[in-house]
Amino acid sequence: MIDKELTTRFEAYLKDLMGKNDNSVYDAMNYSLSAGGKRIRPYLAMLACRALGGKAEDVFPFATAIEMVHTYSLIHDDLPAMDNDDLRRGKPTSHKVYGEAMAILAGDALLTEAFSVIAESDLSADKKIRAAGALSKRAGAKGMVLGQALDMKGSESLDGLLLMYERKTSDLLAAALSMGAIAAGGKGDEFDTFAKYTGIAFQVMDDILDVTSSEEKLGKNINSDGKNDKITSLSFMTMEDAKNMLEDYTARAVDSLAFLGDKDKELKELAYFLMKRDY
Repeated sequence: MIDKELTTRFEAYLKDLMGKNDNSVYDAMNYSLSAGGKRIRPYLAMLACRALGGKAEDVFPFATAIEMVHTYSLIHDDLPAMDNDDLRRGKPTSHKVYGEAMAILAGDALLTEAFSVIAESDLSADKKIRAAGALSKRAGAKGMVLGQALDMKGSESLDGLLLMYERKTSDLLAAALSMGAIAAGGKGDEFDTFAKYTGIAFQVMDDILDVTSSEEKLGKNINSDGKNDKITSLSFMTMEDAKNMLEDYTARAVDSLAFLGDKDKELKELAYFLMKRDY
């Protein structure tokens, strides 16, 4: 379950922040950023902060930064040079609306602006420095960007595919959770195992939905992996095996939250929600 009241407050915060700017680049940035989506990464930052005793609102700037980085990655991922998709979050992709050049620039701007949002937040200098470090490490050439590169190359084994999923998806989830923990005064690595298994499970679920869901529910083209000859978990296992892996990795993620005691409820609920989602 997702706390809709909390996510509504975050959406208002995000809208207010982006509404203070008005030029052609911001128009393209905001087109993709305001398109909706599940907001899983900012929500994870909020839940991590709350689980460690902080207030969810304290991490709104960090949550905004992680969503900006995630949205930039989607804009670039949809480009003709990569996945060449024309639908994202139920709307035409950025390059279909603004052209390839502006889509690239919008993604560049979102990535850069994310660190500005962190720097200008009201949290302590120590927390801002550590959050920026966590995000840059997980989003860069050893994390998400590497995952995208591995995705383009394709995997020859299941182990290689899972490594790609860990870099492409788990690492950005880890950044979100780390930033949430840091905002609450934590070390920042408390949720790394949860992020690893939740991210891989998320990608396996995406593989399943790509062949079982509908364009209306997903908000993007279905069967796109097959059309693009992309390697997915279903390239190495049956649908039943994939569902079993999904359940196993979700269980591993949930088990890693034992250190929270009775404060693990929200993160556990989110893990199970992601496992059972149909979009």
